[in-house]
Amino acid sequence: MGLSYVEENYLKAILKLSGVPDGLVSTNAIAAQLSTSAASVTDMLKKLSDKDLIAYQRYKGASLTNAGQRIATHLVRKHRLWEVFLVQTLGMTWDEVHDIAEQLEHIQSDSLIDRLDTFLEYPKFDPHGDPIPNAEGKYSVRAQVPLSKLTEGQQGIVIGVREDETAFLKHLSEKGLTPGKMIRMLTNDAYDHTIRLVVDDKELNLSGQVASNIMIKLK
Repeated sequence: MGLSYVEENYLKAILKLSGVPDGLVSTNAIAAQLSTSAASVTDMLKKLSDKDLIAYQRYKGASLTNAGQRIATHLVRKHRLWEVFLVQTLGMTWDEVHDIAEQLEHIQSDSLIDRLDTFLEYPKFDPHGDPIPNAEGKYSVRAQVPLSKLTEGQQGIVIGVREDETAFLKHLSEKGLTPGKMIRMLTNDAYDHTIRLVVDDKELNLSGQVASNIMIKLK
């Protein structure tokens, strides 16, 4: 089934937003995710529904059909594999790769993606710590906790982030909080959740909001 880049982006957006209690993603949520108008979203949802890629209920929202789920998951797989390639092979930083991967994920060659996966030795997670679906659409899961949940004296390794906006990733890089770095919690303020920690023998202070978006594997 030939889909436009815009149609594919809608399916991926619905997949990203699909963890809602009733399984239906609202028109407004999709509009916010894609920075477009609710009217444009409604028009596109009707088109995707006609192609049996989503189940759409007017005034309620949309959910992916099995076919839509497969396409969206495959897009995520391609995006995250390209991010690994750009970081590991081309030496780009984790804050540089998202926008480029957004373009590369629309390449339609399945054989290219399979070869890319083999070349990269079947990575399970992308540079931001997000799981990479395999060819069957299955994800790996690993134990992780937000940095904000650590208590005094706990140690762990930075393994990813919840938000991968470029400005946020640059902010973390400037502080040395990149994947693979060992951290040790010094204090976690119970009132405003400001934390103090050690990374690379340097003390850092972080807001609770920043800390809640950094994922840690405990040691």
